[in-house]
Amino acid sequence: MQRDAQDYARDAKGVVMKSKEQRYLDSMSNKVVYELPGASFTYKSVKEKELALGLDLQGGMHLVVEVSPIEIIKALSGNSSSSKLSNALKEAQKAQANSQEKFVYLFQKSFERLYPNDKLADIFASSANREKVRTNSSNDDVTQFIGAEVDEGIDRAFEILRRRIDKFGVANPNIQKLSGTGRIMIELPGVDNPERAKKLISGVAKLEFWEVYEQNEIASSFIELSNYMNKQDQSKAKKNGGTQKDTTKTNTTDPKSDDLVAGNQKKDSTDNSLVAGNTTDSTKTDSTQSTDTTAKTDSTQKDTAKKDDVKPDTTQQQIGSTFTRLFKNTGSNYAALPSDTAEINSYLRKPEVRRMFKGNALFFWDVKPDSKTKLLSLHIAKNTRGGQAPLEGDVVVDARQEFDPNSQPEVSMRMNSKGTNEWKKLTRANINKRVAIVLDNNVYSAPFVRAEIANGNSSISGNFTVEEARDLANILKAGKLPAPVRIVEEAVVGPSLGQKSISQGLRSMLVGLALVVVFMVLYYKLGGAIANIALLANIFFIVGILAQFGAVLTLPGIAGIVLTIGMSVDANVLIYERIREELRREQAVKLPMAIKLGYEKAYSSIIDANVTTFLIGAILYSFGSGGVKGFAVTLMIGIGCSLFSAIFITRLIIEAISRGGKRNVSFKSLIPTLGKPNIQFIKLRKKAYMISAAFITFGVISAVINGGLNLGVDFKGGRSYVVKFEKPVAATDARIALGKSIKGGLEVKTFGSTDQVKVTTSYLIGDESDEADQKVRSLVLDGLKTLNNGNAPSVESSSKVGSTIADDIR
Repeated sequence: MQRDAQDYARDAKGVVMKSKEQRYLDSMSNKVVYELPGASFTYKSVKEKELALGLDLQGGMHLVVEVSPIEIIKALSGNSSSSKLSNALKEAQKAQANSQEKFVYLFQKSFERLYPNDKLADIFASSANREKVRTNSSNDDVTQFIGAEVDEGIDRAFEILRRRIDKFGVANPNIQKLSGTGRIMIELPGVDNPERAKKLISGVAKLEFWEVYEQNEIASSFIELSNYMNKQDQSKAKKNGGTQKDTTKTNTTDPKSDDLVAGNQKKDSTDNSLVAGNTTDSTKTDSTQSTDTTAKTDSTQKDTAKKDDVKPDTTQQQIGSTFTRLFKNTGSNYAALPSDTAEINSYLRKPEVRRMFKGNALFFWDVKPDSKTKLLSLHIAKNTRGGQAPLEGDVVVDARQEFDPNSQPEVSMRMNSKGTNEWKKLTRANINKRVAIVLDNNVYSAPFVRAEIANGNSSISGNFTVEEARDLANILKAGKLPAPVRIVEEAVVGPSLGQKSISQGLRSMLVGLALVVVFMVLYYKLGGAIANIALLANIFFIVGILAQFGAVLTLPGIAGIVLTIGMSVDANVLIYERIREELRREQAVKLPMAIKLGYEKAYSSIIDANVTTFLIGAILYSFGSGGVKGFAVTLMIGIGCSLFSAIFITRLIIEAISRGGKRNVSFKSLIPTLGKPNIQFIKLRKKAYMISAAFITFGVISAVINGGLNLGVDFKGGRSYVVKFEKPVAATDARIALGKSIKGGLEVKTFGSTDQVKVTTSYLIGDESDEADQKVRSLVLDGLKTLNNGNAPSVESSSKVGSTIADDIR
């Protein structure tokens, strides 16, 4: 099926369009691909259970981003120009390069060290923070407040990035928070435009408030659109040799006569509305009552108007088939299935279609489908002359989840003086109309305005859960606390290099397996063959467990499996040697008794060796990240499976064969010299001491001469590129060519084949901007042109590790 999808998505030039390929696979997700007696498996179920490959095996982009606490701290201070604030931030930033402590604590320590007689409250106590920071608040209290806001910023950034990535068109993306670090890891398999992905991820979220057209205001526009689509259908039908009856002779001057229009919005208590009201709270004199009548797309909205079910639209059944297929009339606006939005957007981008709507209207989709109807609502906003939203999120002072007098969750929102004036004008002009809350061009809520809201204090209430209300409050704070993300680690692996990694990894695994299998048979005959059966079962168990738990197989993971292959027979070696000892110790001992004693006496050694290794794996998993964690996972799973295979599977087979004495299991070696080794280790100990001491001394002297250990990019930070040439190139020649333009640490070595080199440099590592990335990349490619017939070589993969990440890894 995947091959069919690629054939379907391949253009005239032979290039596979990823988005088109994914749409094909999505449409075939419920098709049965495997049938077994009593069970059938769809493409979707198979993909959900398959063993996922890491980016180093399939190609793609890996990013670790860090929410900038500096920007949040500046925003919380009201963008104060205080030199004390800027100096403390600079000191904290320097300290962060060599510390794993949270930035907010480093900031407090820096401030207290520089200004021991001053208080943080003098900077952060303001009208915007008056409920959380007072003039007499201690430095610890202020730091706790800042830390909570930074944590919320991380949660907010995670949700925003997740929404963006979902719309990026990448299959099976992975995004997760790295607990305790303030960082977010993003993996984008098969991404074909890394620069676009970086811009999408690192962009600052923009919160806006837009006026929205009601459906009866643009009914004629939708009728024009349906006529236009119908004509397109007729043209296609004629080209295909068929005809289609034009049934779109609808009255475009009377919206009420056409069921394409929902009609006038009902103004009852169940509508989504913004109503000014009195309260006993001095900070909340206005109330924003919101219960959406749209087809919801956000978990922060619920439809209390009982319009969740899409009613059959009889008029739609009489108009063009494309319009009917794409648009669903929900009673208050038009909505569509998420899979149809790309096709609708292609229509809405056409100039002739845009002219059908008033004032160069803007089109926004809800952020996610309604949980019941599974539809995304389309909101049409009134564009302004300058293209700017009437109100932006920077005027929001605070937003939080609260409870109304009926103990129902709601969201309170407070604006500054500038926002209060604009909000007053906006709500006055849109009484009985909607105002859309838009973030990243997606609508999170679109409540009706019932009355003018005079002082900027609003309360959005509806059929929310506490979590949904908290999510909406967090989104509203995206304008107050813009938290740009900074890319601190980056890796791009090309698909060809990924395929090569798979081949090399499988080859190493098969070679290791073959060597172990041959050795065990030569050394233990039938006993070795039984151990090999357990070894194959062990590999089967490891792969099955990894797939069942949704683990991702990476190159370090393959290394863990290869190591496990060698370790898995270690337990059998201990058991078999104990059995041999029992048979040699007393000839009268029968084989079944020797087997029993051999297993019993070997247990302690087996458990001891494997438990200690398992503990090392657990430590690597707890404190490591990335490839280290992948290696640890496969190592721990492999140890558990090895114990099961060696202790239970081999014993079951051996006892089944030897039961009743009908057949003996031989543990003798096929090569006599292997079975009776006679190496005098103790006799040779002095020579071994001398050789070991010589190697250690040579290593210490070399390390001192070279200035210590040569740390890789993971430990010291830097940028790394795997570069492929048109012909074989010596690493020394590449190093000489690059040394002319790149100043600072530079390492070049052959990578795999002779036409590939890996370039690692710490040049400009202190500058993590996109401009620095481009500069270093250009210097590398330009410097290597002379070795590639004047052409820039191709970059098979690239990576960047920032100084803070490197410090954490160390």
